[in-house]
Amino acid sequence: MRVYFTFDPRPDLKESLVNDFPEVDFIFHKTIDDKELAKAEVLVTYGEDLDEEKINIAKKVKWIFVASSGIEKMPHQAIAERGIVVSNVRGIHKKPMAESILAHLLSIKRALPFIYKNQQEKTWNQKTKLYELNGSTALILGPGAIGSEVGRMLQAFDVYTIGVNRSGESAPYMNETHSMDKLKELLPKADILISILPSTVETRYLLNYEHFTLLKDHCIFMNFGRGDLVKTEDLIRALEEKQIFHAVLDVFETEPLPGDSKLWEMENVTISPHISSRSSRYLERSFEIFKRSLRKWMNGERNLENKMDILKGY
Repeated sequence: MRVYFTFDPRPDLKESLVNDFPEVDFIFHKTIDDKELAKAEVLVTYGEDLDEEKINIAKKVKWIFVASSGIEKMPHQAIAERGIVVSNVRGIHKKPMAESILAHLLSIKRALPFIYKNQQEKTWNQKTKLYELNGSTALILGPGAIGSEVGRMLQAFDVYTIGVNRSGESAPYMNETHSMDKLKELLPKADILISILPSTVETRYLLNYEHFTLLKDHCIFMNFGRGDLVKTEDLIRALEEKQIFHAVLDVFETEPLPGDSKLWEMENVTISPHISSRSSRYLERSFEIFKRSLRKWMNGERNLENKMDILKGY
């Protein structure tokens, strides 16, 4: 079996794979080589380097392992037509992303940007408002693996958590869980609105200006899912009109965020360049999932961990 990595992982991770699977030929490249792609039976990629042409070249590939949770940039139709199995690393982001979300929340509530600015300017200034996280209500769009971990951490701060998903079925660490059709009824309850939704047909531009008008004017909006959840112009309008208190954005409609975007200059916006999921342990956790799935694949099993419906996007 020939497994082709379109990125070059750390030496210790490569060595571990080779030692654990001596019967497999592993090829590691920093970019895609078409000759190697044509020989591969299993492809390991971050997903963004694949297009329809590459899938046509990869005639022997039966399984694509995506070392990322998002697959929106992959050639869905071409992969589906070939019947290629796709799985990803869903769930490995929950620890770093939940910590990032909590860090941003506490930073805003406890005025850390104000404190850091004063330190740089050597200014003793106590004129700022400080708020507490406890006693607030968080509305979490997408209480899956990441959202539930966020809920667990927030509940430790006595935050009431409300999850919103497609089915309305209960989710871990949610005090309540509702279906997406109840969204407008739930928005007025939120002191914090957190989205961890993927990019799908159902979630694209799910939020609009009207939704922001339903939120409390002290609400903090946090988008850590995908940037096409809301049109940038609608969000900017809501922020300019002070419909919400603050927005923390890790994802954007266009990435990198253009230098002329109004978002850069707004005092009630925190911009994170899509790095909330990063961690020194990212690939380590990815390889743990890949090893389990590779063992299954070699045994003839096709119901892999985190197997995806490529056309649905999840």
